[in-house]
Amino acid sequence: MAETDLYAPVKRFLERQGYEVKGEVGACDVVGVRGEDPPVVVELKERLSLALLLQAVDRLVVTEHVYVAFRVGRKHSAAWRTHGKLVERLLRRVGVGLLTVSTRGAVTPVLDPGPYRPRTNGARRRLLVEEFHARVGDPEEGGAPSRQRLTAYRQDVLRCARELSTAGVLRPRDIKERVGVDRAGPILRDNHYGWFRRVERGRYELTKKGARELGDWAHALDALEAVAAPGEEPAS
Repeated sequence: MAETDLYAPVKRFLERQGYEVKGEVGACDVVGVRGEDPPVVVELKERLSLALLLQAVDRLVVTEHVYVAFRVGRKHSAAWRTHGKLVERLLRRVGVGLLTVSTRGAVTPVLDPGPYRPRTNGARRRLLVEEFHARVGDPEEGGAPSRQRLTAYRQDVLRCARELSTAGVLRPRDIKERVGVDRAGPILRDNHYGWFRRVERGRYELTKKGARELGDWAHALDALEAVAAPGEEPAS
């Protein structure tokens, strides 16, 4: 089973606690946000491993509520069956919580995060929560292999490109008015992906590269329309 198979049961578990949950936000597999509470981060692995523990410790710089989650049961996580008590002791000392996931998808909270020890990095925490709220919907499955992420920035780039693909030439403020991308100006000017070209002062069009690669993100564009913000008409 893939690590992504753990995402759905962990997401459901957190949602039952009142969290809104999204996958692959920043460097974190799973992030849950509930009101003004500090975010909850869960790192996923099919088996208990040193890599999983190191990831969890690193996430303590953004929030004190960090869990590891891995599969348990027959043919799963022999290290947990053999060293379970020692693992709990280690996690308790570093302040990391533990969730186990059965082969049927049942999540068991074995250990809650203990007293916070490391000093949080306020800037990284702010960026994590900002990215969470800026994303439209939940486009990434937690635990997915590293690849091109559908970040909030890329979502805005896609929305700009989609408007240019249909309108031809537009000003940044036109795009902002049509689809609500406040940073349309910087996106078009910075042109990180090589998708945009300035045809004259203050007016841009989509490049051939942009038109070609836009098609690779058709599924993401459909998802953006499906979860358009309340009161916002989906772009045509």
